Amino acid sequence: MADRPDELQLVSADFAAALDLLRALGMRLDLIFPADDPHTAVLTHDGTRVRLTSRPDAPAPSAGLPAFRPELVVTRAGAAAGEGRAGMRYRDLIPGRLGGRYIASHISIPEGGPVADWVHFHRIAFQLIAVRRGWVRVVYQDQGDPFVMHAGDMVLQPPGIRHRVLESSAGLEVVEISCPASHETFADHDMVLPNGEADPGRLYGGQHFLHHAAAAAPWTPWHGAEAQETGVSEASGGLAEARIVRPGAAPAVLVPPHEGELALGFVLEGSARLDAGDRHPLGPADSFVIPPGEAWRLSEASDDFRLLHVTTAKIAR
Repeated sequence: MADRPDELQLVSADFAAALDLLRALGMRLDLIFPADDPHTAVLTHDGTRVRLTSRPDAPAPSAGLPAFRPELVVTRAGAAAGEGRAGMRYRDLIPGRLGGRYIASHISIPEGGPVADWVHFHRIAFQLIAVRRGWVRVVYQDQGDPFVMHAGDMVLQPPGIRHRVLESSAGLEVVEISCPASHETFADHDMVLPNGEADPGRLYGGQHFLHHAAAAAPWTPWHGAEAQETGVSEASGGLAEARIVRPGAAPAVLVPPHEGELALGFVLEGSARLDAGDRHPLGPADSFVIPPGEAWRLSEASDDFRLLHVTTAKIAR
């Protein structure tokens, strides 16, 4: 039995097949977690509540934030991706999760067309999505009609905002960064998106929704390189910053220590060398995390080098 007295627990080694069967039988999916490798879901039908799981001993996501445990992380492209929520493919960029504080995923949808998604929301402190390749059509609560995101575009998804992925190009790739690492995806069966007139000034958990369009963003100097800033800092209330970096006039990019929590880089295109504790050659889809208080350096960047760089401040637990 599950923890709730009104909830039945069903354990199945083949979680995906069991979930498909229960939904085919008319059960409604109310929540699922984790997104990158789902093992637990709650479904309901006519007053019956079932908790389906392939890992009955796995802890449920905490209501609070786990303690931040910094470490230097360098993750290489080519690692196997697992099937996540809504048929998307997830590759883990921070295997140790920095104590469970952060998750970063390189997500892909190999086949284009409609996405088997539904209106949903997350109980998170921070979530950012950046498009690496392809395009994706999405819709968000209080943000008007659906819109298309292209390579270089980003969205800041504030806590609790309802949204849905509608369709994508073949070979879509995005990078998703969230805090905390473990969190549920909740279905909202009552909301239909779009949900009327746009309300771009609305706050969700102290944050504004932001859609950054790369095509309209200027390039400005940044530590010897050039960067497209995004407005994430203002939209998140100073919680995070995000930018795209490319080579500038200087032969190297010298980045001073970050005094917050996360400092993540993901190579969108091209190659460079990272000096952080050691020398790390970087290629497309490689990523790294720099611990707070440590400076780092990029050199030998190819002309087409592009880096997604995301940092967060110290987040209250």
